Amino acid sequence: MHGPLISADKTVNPIPVVALSASELEAYLDAAGSMVKSWAKAQEFTAAFGETLAVPNEAGNIATVLFGYGESQRDALETGAALNKKLPAGAFELAKGFEDPAGIALGFSLAAYRFDAYKKIPAPKSQLVISEPGILEELAPIIAGAHLAKDLINTPANDMGPEELAAAACQLFEDHGGSSKVIMGDVLENEFPLVHAVGNGSDRAPRLVDAIWGKETDPKITLVGKGVIFDSGGLDVKPAAGMILMKKDMGGAANVLGLAAMILKAELPMRLRVIIPAVENAISGRSFRPSDIFTSRKGLSVEIGNTDAEGRLVLADALALADEESPELIVDMATLTGAARVALGPDLPPYYTDDEDLAETIAVHSEAVNDPLWRLPLWKPYKKYITSKTADLANINTSGAGFAGSITAALFLQRFVENAGSWVHLDIYGWTPIEKDFRTHGGEAQAIRALFDMLKTRFA
Repeated sequence: MHGPLISADKTVNPIPVVALSASELEAYLDAAGSMVKSWAKAQEFTAAFGETLAVPNEAGNIATVLFGYGESQRDALETGAALNKKLPAGAFELAKGFEDPAGIALGFSLAAYRFDAYKKIPAPKSQLVISEPGILEELAPIIAGAHLAKDLINTPANDMGPEELAAAACQLFEDHGGSSKVIMGDVLENEFPLVHAVGNGSDRAPRLVDAIWGKETDPKITLVGKGVIFDSGGLDVKPAAGMILMKKDMGGAANVLGLAAMILKAELPMRLRVIIPAVENAISGRSFRPSDIFTSRKGLSVEIGNTDAEGRLVLADALALADEESPELIVDMATLTGAARVALGPDLPPYYTDDEDLAETIAVHSEAVNDPLWRLPLWKPYKKYITSKTADLANINTSGAGFAGSITAALFLQRFVENAGSWVHLDIYGWTPIEKDFRTHGGEAQAIRALFDMLKTRFA
């Protein structure tokens, strides 16, 4: 699904790529000689951002590629993506004028992602050779984790059911010397009632994955991901247009596993735990109903106002389990609400935490690695919107107005976390609807580069 597009193999005799600003172009061409200057003029090369010029030698082969970056350097990932799209076939190396080779290599690789499990797609023909020591080792966990998240989301639900999602999680931990267990059946129904209720309508049995890696003496970091492999809406069935992308409703679990892959491959010194409730929200005679009331793992009773607000239900039981051992940090990720998309669009996920230091740290790392996130408030007065006359909580806004949907969902989840040192909830989209720069169309590795950078800095 993606090739080895960056390497350290200089035996392939890579072609040098020179980056130039528009203001540097004339001096460079004067120094390069009349032949190169005439060629650039004939090709109308102006060094605008993303513009490339293959400069031939006397034999007609490419001797150098000139890459324009306009008036100033752009973000390194965007530069790498532009190189991936514009370079001709062959092996290339960054020769002069590039300020961040690691970021460029990462953008180059992310932009080269292809999902070709069901259709043959021509692979990119260019390769970037990186000579600086350590860059490939630094990037390998990030690329592997991002590609894993995308692969899982892009796989359709007929091939990515609860069993397959659980198997992917268990395999990841097994490959790195961790351990895992999958909870199903009567044990799931008794110990995780909300997970069981949501998944019981499907012929594909619900389950919960609990995987652990690392030393017990290291800081305990727990990741929780919404694993609804397909969301029909249940008895409150979605319209057809609302279902077309619902294979991505396990995007929280996919991104949690992508982040876990980064941590495992980088061998960060932490005791990592991943909890994934893997269910299908389907319609049958066993489906849970509006007005049903279930007592959660935590003991809080929850009234079902709408069966299409199922993600917070499965997360609630999973968060309760995560919270029981009082980890230093709980991170949960979910494709949870349309309200978050209305507020911030597909590219800017909101995050929620009442830990001010953590909130600031996430913001700093988000900006540093060009993985956009935006903090929204856990606005306590809105707790009144999720009250119920017959249960401790309602799973939807009961005020009669559709206000603050993402915030009220986060407030619902907060009720299930009491003992952790810190908790952060990310309401992601998990999908890029229109390809742009290093973000390919389809399943998206969203927020996990920022979180990995934060965890690496905080705990390494």
